[in-house]
Amino acid sequence: MEHDRADIDRADIDRADTDGAVAGAGGSYPDPWPLRGLVVRTPRLELRPDDDAGLAELVAVAYRGVHPPEQMPFAEAWTDADPRYLGRGTLQYHWQNRAALGPESWMVAFLVRLDGRVIGSQHLRGADFAVTREVSTGSWLGLPYQGRGLGTEMRSAVLGLAFDHLGANRARSEAFTDNPASLAVSRRLGYREDGSRTAVVRGRPRQEIRLLLHRADFQGHRPLWTPEVSGLDACRELLGAG
Repeated sequence: MEHDRADIDRADIDRADTDGAVAGAGGSYPDPWPLRGLVVRTPRLELRPDDDAGLAELVAVAYRGVHPPEQMPFAEAWTDADPRYLGRGTLQYHWQNRAALGPESWMVAFLVRLDGRVIGSQHLRGADFAVTREVSTGSWLGLPYQGRGLGTEMRSAVLGLAFDHLGANRARSEAFTDNPASLAVSRRLGYREDGSRTAVVRGRPRQEIRLLLHRADFQGHRPLWTPEVSGLDACRELLGAG
């Protein structure tokens, strides 16, 4: 059976205007996926919500290595996956989160680009954001791009988005005690320790530090630049920040 194309023309979907509306034969209707137009730029980086073409690049970065094999910076050891599955699992994880995204619970996985190439991922999450005004972050970079201040820059980008544009009041993060790079980024940006927990990773106990950042503390520790944000207005309702 052929699909009826009278309601939506695929070409129309790709012609979203600056107000997040799409022009079709029957008039204008809301862009079904306004996140496609969201962009956050920093002095060196460009962050855009994931799309399938960008995810293919991200998978290639993951295959080239995210951390030394003797280390595991993640609570879920996803990089230990069988190489035959790692790429597919990475895609499915992002697809699952994209499909579940809505005002009550969302995770925007920004693909981070340096000189036009995907180098890693920076997540920004919110649950009941309209009420809590709280976000959390997570990220990873390919090995060749670590140790250059890019992790601080990309997290600063989404914190600037959250505090300056979405109206967030607090941001959370976590890191294991043996992950000094992540902890250094958090301290540099003004986070304070907010408890700990014991996690089991690779069958062994690991101590994870919880970190909390208040808006005022970020203002006192943020970088001298501010992120350039475009395409956000059409996304506000979807993120519970209307």
